[in-house]
Amino acid sequence: VVSMILNGFQHPHPRVRWAAINAIGQLSTDLGPDLQVQYHQKVLPALANAMDDFQNPRVQAHAASAILNFSENCTPEILTPYLDGIVSKLLVLLQNGKQMVQEGALTALASVADSSQDHFKKYYDAVMPYLKAILMNATDKSNRMLRAKSMECISLVGMAVGKDKFRDDAKQVMEVLMALQGTPMETDDPITSYMLQAWARLCKCLGQDFLPYMHVVMPPLLQSAQLKPDVTITSAESDDEIESDDDSIETITLGDKRIGIRTSVLEEKATACNMLCCYADELKEGFFPWIDQVAPTLVPLLKFYFHEEVRRAAVAAMPELLRSAKLAVEKGQAPGRDESYVKQLSDFIIPALVEALHKEPETEMCSSMLDSLNECMQLSGCLLDENQVRAISDEIKNVIIASATRKRDRSERTKAEDFDADEGELLKEENEQEEEVFDQVGECLGTLIKTFKASFLPFFDELSVYVTPMLGKDKTAEERRIAICIFDDIAEQCRESALKYYDTYVPFLLEASNDDNSDVRQAAVYGLGVCAEFGGLTFRPLVGEALSKLNNVIRHPEAQHADNIMAYDNAVSALGKICQFHRDGIDAAQVIPAWLGCLPIKDDKIEAKVVHDQLCSMVERSDAQVLGPHSQYLPKIVSIFAEGSVQ
Repeated sequence: VVSMILNGFQHPHPRVRWAAINAIGQLSTDLGPDLQVQYHQKVLPALANAMDDFQNPRVQAHAASAILNFSENCTPEILTPYLDGIVSKLLVLLQNGKQMVQEGALTALASVADSSQDHFKKYYDAVMPYLKAILMNATDKSNRMLRAKSMECISLVGMAVGKDKFRDDAKQVMEVLMALQGTPMETDDPITSYMLQAWARLCKCLGQDFLPYMHVVMPPLLQSAQLKPDVTITSAESDDEIESDDDSIETITLGDKRIGIRTSVLEEKATACNMLCCYADELKEGFFPWIDQVAPTLVPLLKFYFHEEVRRAAVAAMPELLRSAKLAVEKGQAPGRDESYVKQLSDFIIPALVEALHKEPETEMCSSMLDSLNECMQLSGCLLDENQVRAISDEIKNVIIASATRKRDRSERTKAEDFDADEGELLKEENEQEEEVFDQVGECLGTLIKTFKASFLPFFDELSVYVTPMLGKDKTAEERRIAICIFDDIAEQCRESALKYYDTYVPFLLEASNDDNSDVRQAAVYGLGVCAEFGGLTFRPLVGEALSKLNNVIRHPEAQHADNIMAYDNAVSALGKICQFHRDGIDAAQVIPAWLGCLPIKDDKIEAKVVHDQLCSMVERSDAQVLGPHSQYLPKIVSIFAEGSVQ
């Protein structure tokens, strides 16, 4: 197909050439990155040649557009050998092309710089003067989009080459942007949204050096983030259509109401919210002076149901605001503020997130909210009070119930007569989103357990009735893995206080240790190691069965295959813990040399360090059974340390 389309590049009629270029651009998007890997040596030279077609500007502009499509899914390694040719052709288009062609060339240059990153430094000195010239001189109303695209290109080139290379030009560029910022603009001027994004990229490039410009950037950004939606409401039953003289009105039905919303306002609002999140993320404690204005703007937008992207940006910003406040207080950069300020912000953000999660209609957004909540809990730590922990636990319970209900409904849908392959594919995607929700539930519970340890157990007792069924054989591997990980966290963090759960959960661990799914096996054998370390007399009667299960994992013919190696490493680590903590319950003369024979483990770096430290301490105290009769295992131990230190 690719060869057939590329033949069209040579066709005498420009419309055929245009269509062939269009097809390659679309395929680059739809089949990337595979197409880029397999056909770069044919496609890129053909597109470069197409940019020479000065008799047909539309073909030139489209070739530049296709370069954009191709480079978006391209690694620097593939793109770099072609950069000389592509960049020089795009510069020619910038200087000599019609406006439509220049706009295409700017967008393509921006994408090429973004994809090639550090490799673009070589072209910076040749490219930047042209970009700055357009930014400074394209001042007519007819050139608004050209100027907007020059901003985009300059900011992406700056990010690609880095602060040191870009610094001098950045100052000049930002002075132009500041002057523009103070100029009244028409509502449909594309420069407004392009400038918002350019500022954010410049911030990402310059880091803390951007702080002096924040007083210019923030007021209009907050204004855009605070835009009220332009809404028309009619009854859903009404025959009256919401009128629009263009495509700028989107209609949604909410309950018994039909709502028409002007999308341009929402898009500007979403862009601004994303930029606020970007600044908080990049500037960390440097963003502190703006928190008191930004938090009251973004927190209510957690329930902004008119536009998903606005909600998504607000959700992503919550932990960034909290982190900024926490770091500013810790580093003494928040005059007159102490930990009580962080607590106050946490008290504002976390209950709002929990409430928004309760009302969120989109499964994917629920997952993002749980992720954000988890990060906020990690940042707040013990600043969370009992009522907040209860509210979070209750909402986790609601999330599990709602998710189970949605899965049940999907299962019913498969029984319908008109159920087909397309709907099956859709259901599969929806179930994958559901697993992501469960994954985030596990992460949130893990954070609560690690933060509050045994104090969290009364809340877990209420939740366990919803968690334990996730271990059932009728559940997906991912659900079982998450449920096992939750118990692993409890056993590890709560130690003696967790012993009362062993009767319920350890049989599942033993069974899951030989599960077909390697992730389930890894979680289970890790849990056996934790129970061996902290389970004391409660775990002792189970040591024999645990050894048998671990042996099955370790001795499996494909144990060290890439898919199984993490489970193998964790099984070896668990075996070491049984050797250390239950020595009198095993045949040490057999088990210890078997354990040493598996060392060093290398792939799970965390467990490798645990095992290495464990063996060190055994050798340091001259553990006779580890050293072996007449120290016969010593050469093996030395080789383990030697091999481990090379890793």
